Amino acid sequence: MKRRRARRRSRSARSPIVALLLASAVVVVAIALILRGDTRSRARHAAASHHVAGNVATASTAAAASLPPSTLHTSPPPLAEPSEAPEASPQPIATAAPSPGAPRLAIIIDDCGQWLDTEHGFIALPAALTLSVLPHVRYATQIAHDADAAGKGVMLHLPMEPLSGADPGPGRITVAMNDDAITAQVRDDLASVPLAAGVNNHEGSRATADDRVMRAVASVLAERHLFFIDSRTGTASVAERDTVAAGIPTAGRDVFLDNVADVDATEAQLRRAAQLAKSHGSAIAIGHPRPTTLIAVRTLLPELERDGIQLVLARDLVH
Repeated sequence: MKRRRARRRSRSARSPIVALLLASAVVVVAIALILRGDTRSRARHAAASHHVAGNVATASTAAAASLPPSTLHTSPPPLAEPSEAPEASPQPIATAAPSPGAPRLAIIIDDCGQWLDTEHGFIALPAALTLSVLPHVRYATQIAHDADAAGKGVMLHLPMEPLSGADPGPGRITVAMNDDAITAQVRDDLASVPLAAGVNNHEGSRATADDRVMRAVASVLAERHLFFIDSRTGTASVAERDTVAAGIPTAGRDVFLDNVADVDATEAQLRRAAQLAKSHGSAIAIGHPRPTTLIAVRTLLPELERDGIQLVLARDLVH
């Protein structure tokens, strides 16, 4: 009897301890479950975030891949963008009246409509310049309006078939096209470069050597009262002869400024163009929207002014 009472007292004494241990165990298990659930939730959230980011990246890549070829030109881009930012909103330039008999030099910047920073750098220069804009490239309309607003000249840089067989880009004129196709393409190219007062050829050593092709091109220029400048990319060009015959104001390129993308080389070519202007009364130089060309032109502006060279728009030198 005494033993049974002792066992009951022993069980009674252990009951609170057991209850406490059980309660502690329940708490520990509950905390573990909560932490496990939170970990899984975070894992699910991270996975979802990664999935969304992946979808955005995929969508961006797909969007870039779906851009039409006409938004980019096949020519190699400039070596680098200029280190200093151009003026955001260039103001119209105030050009002095040309001195009687002063040698005149027109600088044309070809291939525009693709590299806005460099092209705006040319627009910001305090001198008369002409930008020749490729048709159907990403910034054709914008750069044409920006150049015109700043008092610069605007031309269509008409892609034409070269002897090399290289693709001159969207809006091209080829010798395989019939007359109707050529005139329709020239009109379409002009529509993509608003405010163009004239045209010069991009590439075109084969097309400009073809009388039929050039007569078809000239018919559109005549109906629009536009001028033409032969870039003279081939020695057999008949472009000037055919445009003059069509009654179109015409001129030809004298110097390429930047066949070598180097500041010193471009400066040397610009001095050569200035010397030709002195010798013949006028000259036309063609460059491209390269940072090296921008630096060279900007650097030589004071020198050209000291030498009495009058910078003019391309339209001022056609006849």
